[in-house]
Amino acid sequence: MFRDGNSGTGGHPVDRVRRRGHRTARRWLAPVGAALLVTALAAGCADVRRPPEAPRFEPPELAAPTATTDGPPTARPTPTPTGSASPSRSPSRKPTSSPATTGTHRYAFPVRTGNVDYHPTHSGYPGTDIFANCGSPVVAVTAGKILEVSRVDNYSKSGPQGPNNGGKSVSLLGDDGVRYYGSHLNTVASGINAGVRVQAGQQLGTVGRTGNANNVCHLHFGISPVCGRTGDWWIRRGAVWPAPFLDAWRTGRHTSPAAKVREYQRDKGCPSKP
Repeated sequence: MFRDGNSGTGGHPVDRVRRRGHRTARRWLAPVGAALLVTALAAGCADVRRPPEAPRFEPPELAAPTATTDGPPTARPTPTPTGSASPSRSPSRKPTSSPATTGTHRYAFPVRTGNVDYHPTHSGYPGTDIFANCGSPVVAVTAGKILEVSRVDNYSKSGPQGPNNGGKSVSLLGDDGVRYYGSHLNTVASGINAGVRVQAGQQLGTVGRTGNANNVCHLHFGISPVCGRTGDWWIRRGAVWPAPFLDAWRTGRHTSPAAKVREYQRDKGCPSKP
């Protein structure tokens, strides 16, 4: 047996060298192992994935204004088609361009009630059916002079289709130079006669279902140039899409259709027949 002269402990010299080597290795490895552990934990907590790239939006293409398209349709429940002319299975093209800017004239929504809705398109030609309870007040959309009044419902399914389809109706020449037409009325207000001046919001009559209204309470509303002033029912019923202007008036914006009406007349004039 060999003994360690310094420690007084026994053991082979090779064993003593090995034990000293192990202790030295442990002292060197301890800080290295701790550093590796911290690095591993940091890597595990960090999100090293690249953040998702922000979505890119392309500007929408603006539709060029045309004579028969005036504004984007708004999403509403599809009502029963009840136009002033004979109903058609295929609606006219939807309005796609923006309405004109606000002018100096003041405007009112044509039916004065909270329970009201309308469709942005119409069968066969630009117009709008405004759905409300029968008896709801119909008002002048702007100041102007009454052009035509029909207090008698002369429509007959067996008669000519077109001239009398509106039943009881009123047309107004606004101070903005635009003709406005409302039909299927139940009543025309007392004192509303051709040549009488009215103000925006003044009552003209009440919502009804006279004429070719398919027995549905609503107001047919049309916007057109003055043209023949009276009798030209194929223009009077609607030449410019009303929906974008109704959207504006309903929210208190006084947006004028005068520019769109002038554009229509410049492009198409006043057709002499339907």
